[in-house]
Amino acid sequence: MSSMIVPVIDVQNDNFKELWPALVLAIKTSSFIALDTELSGLGSRKDLLAQCIEERYKAICSAARTRSILSLGIACFKKLPDKAPHTYLVQVYNLTLLCMQEYVIEPQSVQFLVQHGFDFNKQYAQGIPYHKGNDKGGDLQSQSMRALFLEVIQARKPLVLHNGLIDLVFLYQCFYAWLPDRLGTFTADLSEIFPAGIFDTKHAAEFEVRFMASYLEYAYKKCKRENFKSVEAGGPGPHLSLEFCNYAERLCTYIDFRQCTEGGGERETGEEGPPAICMRFSAYGWCPNGSQCTLSHNTDLIIEQDEQNKKSKDRKRSRKNKRKFKAAQEESRAPNEPESSPLNKQLCVEDDKMQKDRGSVKETASADVVEIMKDALLAEVERKDISDEQVVEEAQGSNGTENKCEPQVILGNGTGDQNDVAIPQGEKEGSKGKEKQKKAEGGDAQSWV
Repeated sequence: MSSMIVPVIDVQNDNFKELWPALVLAIKTSSFIALDTELSGLGSRKDLLAQCIEERYKAICSAARTRSILSLGIACFKKLPDKAPHTYLVQVYNLTLLCMQEYVIEPQSVQFLVQHGFDFNKQYAQGIPYHKGNDKGGDLQSQSMRALFLEVIQARKPLVLHNGLIDLVFLYQCFYAWLPDRLGTFTADLSEIFPAGIFDTKHAAEFEVRFMASYLEYAYKKCKRENFKSVEAGGPGPHLSLEFCNYAERLCTYIDFRQCTEGGGERETGEEGPPAICMRFSAYGWCPNGSQCTLSHNTDLIIEQDEQNKKSKDRKRSRKNKRKFKAAQEESRAPNEPESSPLNKQLCVEDDKMQKDRGSVKETASADVVEIMKDALLAEVERKDISDEQVVEEAQGSNGTENKCEPQVILGNGTGDQNDVAIPQGEKEGSKGKEKQKKAEGGDAQSWV
């Protein structure tokens, strides 16, 4: 398995001034800067996880005022335009610091740092001194940590952090000024201090790429593995490429060359296969048992197991979606295939047809009744043989004047109740024509009023 050697320059109090020009030049010429801190403690974990962001900010401020930064990592990435796309020149500096004021140091933090190779003897012997809070006078006139942080601010470069709210609060308190009481004031200051933007890789791991875990080692190795696999498979990219400086021989005594594997890393295997993984370390990147834990803390093995679990879930989800799609197709074909439908569906279809047939029968019957009633009324008019003069006289007697409206024939008992039926004169034209013809033949011609 190929590997990558990363040169890390250790900056301490005895070589700080010697390395100052190179450090400042790397900051000013970079495309973006990544920062990481190691702290003496974080205070109450419960308060740090408060639901209210204001309460969480107050808890971090309380920790920053009583704890200190033990070391600061600065990585300067400079894009190389004459190289392949996404190729960067990287310079990494690890600064060992020593706060000159009293501060709290937590046993859990000490244990974690020792497990990861932090040397407290070197920190107390060679740490770069600094004072927290506001400028105590003279710090900005010399090569100090406050002056170095000011160089980072004045460079106006994009800033990259991991779980950056804690780092930013500590950096503000230790190297800039006393922390404001309100979160709104703090964020407004950050907007002015870093106008090029602040990017949090923990947020990206959780909400952008949706990794199974988001602690720094997991996110770093996961991205590195995916980039390596893409390059090996000849994918379209983009592929990230990193290059490092060839330092002068006199600086090699300050450099710690660290080996980073490109691919899956070493695997812990035995006669019965890979060991069981520590679930606490797998989820959070930290275990209270530390090196004494009997379960595996191998991050590469954790990533491989997460990838296998994801593939298994994707296969189950794919089979489930196929079953749903097949069921939907069968349901859509069901109305066109009544012979293969269940009995209750056939009964529902037959019942709908019967309802439609009943509706058409009712409409036909209603039309027939209307025609029959019309014929009956006309027959009744002819049977009573009411003359046109009688119709006019009845109209004049009821109104007292000549009624110029169209004459009507009243059928019934003449009392005006709902049994009386009025037939317009136009509907009786056929029968009256026959009566007039008969009267004209009998010589009884009458005049109309």
